Order: sequence, then C-alpha cells, then structure tokens
Amino acid sequence: MTSNIDFSGVFPAMCTPFDEDEQIDFETLQTDAQRLEEAGVDGLVPVGSTGESATLTHDEHVEVVEAVIDAVDDVPVIAGSGSNNTREALELSERSADAGADGLLLISPYYNKPEQQGFVDHYETIADAVDLPQIVYNVPSRTGQNIEPDAAVELASHENIAGYKAASGDLGQIGEVVERTRDEDFAVLSGDDALTLPVLSVGGTGTISVSANVEPERTCAMVGAALEGDYERARKLHHELGPLFRTLFIETNPIPVKEAMEIRGYGPARMRSPMTRLTDESRELLEDVLAELEDEPAAVADAEASP
Repeated sequence: MTSNIDFSGVFPAMCTPFDEDEQIDFETLQTDAQRLEEAGVDGLVPVGSTGESATLTHDEHVEVVEAVIDAVDDVPVIAGSGSNNTREALELSERSADAGADGLLLISPYYNKPEQQGFVDHYETIADAVDLPQIVYNVPSRTGQNIEPDAAVELASHENIAGYKAASGDLGQIGEVVERTRDEDFAVLSGDDALTLPVLSVGGTGTISVSANVEPERTCAMVGAALEGDYERARKLHHELGPLFRTLFIETNPIPVKEAMEIRGYGPARMRSPMTRLTDESRELLEDVLAELEDEPAAVADAEASP
C-alpha cells in the first residue's frame, strides 16, 4: 500500500498514566490525547518506549490503543507494536490493526542483537502480513544494536514500510538514510528531540517527540517553521526548548517527562516497577526549566502570527 498518513510534523510519544494501584488511568489517558490534538499535533504514538510498553501486557497494549483512538477526532494514531520476538511483534501489530490503529511503530529487536539480515527479515515479516504503514524505529542506546543504512534503505522499498524513526544520535547516518531514500515514499523522523532541527535540516519530515507531551505548541511551531524553510524562527524555538530537551533525559525516559506532566497538571508521575520517580534534585531542575518556558512564550506567538 501507499501510506495514507502524512508522516510530517509532530507526533508525541505518549505517556501511559497509572493510578495508585499501577493500573492504567484511562480517563487521564484520553484527556491527554484530546489536549494534544487540540494543541495541533499531527498524530499520536501510544505504547512506545515513552508509554512504558515494556511493562504492559498485550491486552493492555491494545486497550491503550483503543482508548486513544476513541478519544480523538482527526489525528492518526500510530501504535507501538514492536518486540524482540518477531512472532510477538506480529501478534501485537495484528491486534493493533484490528483495534483501528492508522499505523505502527516497531522498535528494533532488543537484547538479542540480530545481524542486519535479521532486522530486514523481522520487519518484512510484519510488513508482509499487516497492511498498515509501518515505521522502523532505530534506537541502539536501548536495543544494543544499530540498524545500518543499508538495511534501512532495503526496508524502505517495501510498500508497507513508510518511515524510519531515527534515534541513533548519528546525524551522518540519518542524513545518509534520507539521501538514499529520496525516491521512495519514505519518511525519516527524528526520535531525539535535541536533534529534531538538525534532522529536519538534512531532509527529515518531522519528529516522534517526548518534549511534545509537555510543550506541544512550541514543538509544533519549531517543526512547522523548519518545514516552511524559516530556519531563523526554528532556531529560536530550538534554543528556547533546548533546556527542556536536555532535562527530559537527565534520568531514564520516561521518568522525567512523567514528572513534567505532573508538574504541569497533565497526569500522575507514577511509574511501574522497575522504573522509579525522579530524584528531588532533578525535579527541582525540571521545575526551573518549566517555569522559564512559561515565562517566555514569545517565539510561539511569533511563529503563529507569521504566514
């Protein structure tokens, strides 16, 4: 299939809120999805790494996807459905498709560290079986193995593989994937907030973003400005957001972003074990960064006022 999703713009990697018993707080989840849609994001990505997918059961995965779909009106929902087990990833992908997801985000197999042909076989197995646009997610800092450009380019030729979430931290490698897939219907999205603007500058189409949970309007303004070629405004927004980009990764994601969500009143900072709450020192730093952003809304206003 040719993707019917425009994979350009801002796609928040959503958090999964939990109640005091570590059960999913569906009411808060749906309220948050609506808040993000109203803020102008281009799509939503539940049950990825930021959504603590590693601590959810398969049934919970599907329930979260269904809840987000039910909550929003006009934005596509890209379900995280990856696993280090190809059969398990296929099952999650099929169930997400049946639940009504518009697309899929599949983290590369982690821990078992497959060779490059293993990555290709894994993704093609799922793309052959599930007729939805799919995004390959490369994040070697979490998975232990890098998807090399040759494998990414080979996957781009599959009609159901529509994009690549780039979180390797290697801008040269990301630029090579963009360069070598220019003739394909294939989107390269930043998976690292601090590199979103550089990725856009070499031809990336958008971002699957952690910071957009906290600052969706400003993130959308930055990406929108860059996609329109206004890099002066995009740089201004990038530098305003820079302290947040850094602070949201001061401890393991999604610990800081859930704490930021709580500070802003968007949801609880509760985590499922073995994840822990943010340390007091880090929380104080995060509070300072968020307060400073609230005091400096000018660049978003400037971006919204410009044609």
